[in-house]
Amino acid sequence: MQKIIFTEEFCQPENLFPFTLTRQIQDLRVGILTIREKWERMLGLESGDRMEDDYKDLDRAVDLTTAGDKDEFLLVHGNVLPTPGIIKAVKKLKNGEFLSAENQTGFVFRFTGREIRGKHEIVVKNAVTISESIRCVRYPWDIVALNDWAIRQDFELITRKRKSAPIPPGNRVINKKNIFIEKGAKVEHCILNASNGPIYIGRDAELMEGSMIRGPFAMGEGALLKMGSTVYGATTLGPRCIGAGEIKNTVMFGYSNKAHHGYLGDSVIGEWCNLGAGTTNSNLKNNAGSISMWTPGGPVSAGTKCGVMMGDYTRTAINTSINTGTVIGVSANVFGSGLTPKYIPSFSWGSEGVRRYEADKAIRDASAWKKLKQGEMTENDIKILQHIYQNF
Repeated sequence: MQKIIFTEEFCQPENLFPFTLTRQIQDLRVGILTIREKWERMLGLESGDRMEDDYKDLDRAVDLTTAGDKDEFLLVHGNVLPTPGIIKAVKKLKNGEFLSAENQTGFVFRFTGREIRGKHEIVVKNAVTISESIRCVRYPWDIVALNDWAIRQDFELITRKRKSAPIPPGNRVINKKNIFIEKGAKVEHCILNASNGPIYIGRDAELMEGSMIRGPFAMGEGALLKMGSTVYGATTLGPRCIGAGEIKNTVMFGYSNKAHHGYLGDSVIGEWCNLGAGTTNSNLKNNAGSISMWTPGGPVSAGTKCGVMMGDYTRTAINTSINTGTVIGVSANVFGSGLTPKYIPSFSWGSEGVRRYEADKAIRDASAWKKLKQGEMTENDIKILQHIYQNF
């Protein structure tokens, strides 16, 4: 029985700060699905994570040195987005072969337990090169840049040979064939324009009256878009997210709230975040120049449009004004006058970061936010937050 094993080795997960502080790269959401979910669906296989000897080695971690001779694996770089062409090539791989492309050397390896020589040594000899250009997530803003393409890919994958639930007649619809509504979703008196890209509404999601949507757009299971919302593609509201106001070209991973008016654009919001009423971000400098983003390895240009990259469990106060190209860590409580700094560390109390959240209070408050959406802080969640608090 084959199994997918994801690895972050050679993927430089530190460059995807703050999102890889709390998750593996393969659990980033790009489009409708996470990277892990894409590979699992397209290959029809279960997945695990290669044991990397760090604090994120949790329930799915696999020690390959314990594999038996007959165990078969596909070792996949966690930041690579699959396509039908890639999957077709992967299925043709033989044991001891690996897949390469012009811009990506060795990103899928097929082997058995017999090819494993040690913790960091796997014998694969034959390269199979494909001509397709490989799409990778290397920095957080790549999630925004790839979201349009990824929504289209995921829409085709999820809806192929399936029939949408009926669109209620009270809605104004453009290009109906490019709209898919799962069972249990509620969509009443909205404008759905799928002329520029598909619109996907997940199971039990709800679009309240007056919402205006331009695709590509995706809502995860149980997500909510409040009355009169204005959403431009390419935007993803992950599972159980709440959206309102004006949103453009943004990915909200899941379980996070932007429940009030304010602008959110060209941004990525982690899980279990809350944007206070009136919170607005800038995504363009006044001089329309290149935006320099904070990364652990030093500043990197993200082009001319980039909003906020917000880590899990972070919250903003009402009327928070987020600066162009801002990076906010995990479990920060952001408040203060004027524009935020361009970088706000994890566990900051206030946007200037002059005071630090106490660890036990941060975990207590994160747990309370989870309970609002019927979630629960697990032992693994607590271990990860404690490690981040002590080491980052």
